[in-house]
Amino acid sequence: MVVGETEIQNVALYRRMRLLRRFEEMAGDLVRGGEIQSAVHEYTGQEAVAVGVCAALGPDDVITSTHRGHGHILAKGGDPALMLAELLGRETGYNKGRGGSMHIADIDLGIYGANGIVGAGAPMACGAAFMFKTMAERHVAAPFFGDGAMNQGVLLESFNLAVMLHLPVVFVCENNGYAVTTPIGEVLKGSILERAAGFGLAVEVVDGMDVRAVRAAADRAVKRARDGGGPSFLECETCRFSVHNVSAGPAWPDERAEDEREEARARDPIERLARQLIEEGRWTADDRARVDAEVESELEGGLGFARNSRRPDPDSAYDFMYARPYAGLPARGTDG
Repeated sequence: MVVGETEIQNVALYRRMRLLRRFEEMAGDLVRGGEIQSAVHEYTGQEAVAVGVCAALGPDDVITSTHRGHGHILAKGGDPALMLAELLGRETGYNKGRGGSMHIADIDLGIYGANGIVGAGAPMACGAAFMFKTMAERHVAAPFFGDGAMNQGVLLESFNLAVMLHLPVVFVCENNGYAVTTPIGEVLKGSILERAAGFGLAVEVVDGMDVRAVRAAADRAVKRARDGGGPSFLECETCRFSVHNVSAGPAWPDERAEDEREEARARDPIERLARQLIEEGRWTADDRARVDAEVESELEGGLGFARNSRRPDPDSAYDFMYARPYAGLPARGTDG
């Protein structure tokens, strides 16, 4: 089989989604095994959104992420070894083991930070987009957020700001149907798309379980923003496979009906793409197995790196908390 550019792109989409899935499954196992102490919100099921959107972005474009942000960070090129080190509280992690799951950032990769505050990444993305516009740079900012953020004032203010200032922003709503455990239809009047359109955003809804459909929609929105056409809003209809917060364990059961969960898994974006590529004759089951093995090897190596990295020195607990040394802090190595 002659491998062309389309095949390479499709396999890259599959590989990245597989990396996201296995990373999250590994993180869940580490939580249950007691190696990760912080909260972990798995991204399983929603991989097509992060991978499809980030595939449309360039290296100088930026994203802002959420409490369920591992997938966004990996899709934008984050290093799984550094992420695992962060989750395990090691000095070699992205935030030197101090930020944990919800605060991973890599400015050099255009990852302007995950954020535990619902909707809080949107104004940060608008700030980056305003900088791009002021500097006449053809870059784009893409904030990710869930359907639960659609009732957050800061997000709605960001919509208004982006439209009024004509900013190069692509707002990405990952509509998995639930704000924690509350069905979005019980707390939001009207539709998500209508609410975004009311601010004058260019809006589009897309099947968030189809990575190629997300990529195509994101391509259109990113091109619009990059060419000076202003902000857009993508509603990606997706499904979360896991409970809201795997760290809560049995104390926080999955309250969704079993048939609903089965229906969601039947739409698995990774299996869907793999099946399509094989049916189209673009690759084989052996090709898939080889990619899967490469992903496993990368993650096992990353986990080994993380486990073998040292923990932060307790005397450094106050480091990085202040831009300037605070006179009231005790001197290092003292009991004061």
